[in-house]
Amino acid sequence: MLAAPIPENEPIRLSTLRTLRLLDTPAEERFDRLTRLARRLFDVPIALVSLIDENRQWFKSCAGLGVRETGRDISFCGHAIMHDDVFMIPDARTDARFHDNPLVTGDPGIRFYAGQPLTVPNGSKLGTLCLIDTRPRELDGEAVGLLRDLAHIAEQEIAAIELATVDELTLIANRRGFEALAQHALNVCRRMGRDASLLFFDLDDFKRINDSFGHAEGDRALTTFAAALRASLRDSDVIGRLGGDEFVALLTDAGDEETHRALERLRNALAAGNAAVERGYQIRFSVGQTLFEAGQHGSIIDLLALSDSRMYADKVARRGGRGR
Repeated sequence: MLAAPIPENEPIRLSTLRTLRLLDTPAEERFDRLTRLARRLFDVPIALVSLIDENRQWFKSCAGLGVRETGRDISFCGHAIMHDDVFMIPDARTDARFHDNPLVTGDPGIRFYAGQPLTVPNGSKLGTLCLIDTRPRELDGEAVGLLRDLAHIAEQEIAAIELATVDELTLIANRRGFEALAQHALNVCRRMGRDASLLFFDLDDFKRINDSFGHAEGDRALTTFAAALRASLRDSDVIGRLGGDEFVALLTDAGDEETHRALERLRNALAAGNAAVERGYQIRFSVGQTLFEAGQHGSIIDLLALSDSRMYADKVARRGGRGR
């Protein structure tokens, strides 16, 4: 048996998947109707919408199958997401990659498999819409096209969910997306005994920018700050916009020293932008920082509340004359 390989963009792929908060959620009619339709159209006993997690494949919809997940190492869908088009196995018993796979030699007795990867706008393949039969067979060109079309509908449903987790203006995570992804990252830090730090940002004098220069300019200030956050922090850090002019960042595997260096990079990036572009205003921020302590902070919500209050204290102090 050949275990499913790992895509080159695996960190981004997993980050995208977890931001959607689809894993381990209840069944939804919008996905179940697709798998029911696929079973009927293709005359197969099993049709699935699968999502490939770090160590498992989990089924958002599983028509005709009595389990909700299997190991990723034995998954057919783990192989399918390495492809752009339909991945088809006419007879798994004669395929060197799968002939001794426990899903072939035992339940559900897979012989035929066809899976179309489900791709989101950033290029990540999160899983598949797939067909499984207990007898060997092949799909002709028309049937392959139909499977692609049904998978495209599943992608549209996923895209609708993604819109609910991404801030439309800045294209970073919104509150819902940030809380989901940051909680997962915090759980990893807790399990591995790693440091983490939560930064809560609020732009200074943002109301004046809107009032004096208009809301379009206010939007530009927000997107500029979001871009500076992305450029100043590491790819492994989680950033989001909670709403209005409030932004947050969870720095993983980062103690006090690394957090201070990150803030200095951010201040320098904004200062360079302020000097280079004549806007009539400066983009500056107040910030509250909380270092994660496993014994005191149970969740990302705890860190957000503490950092919010510390940000407010920083803003009050800055208004008292201690500006940067």
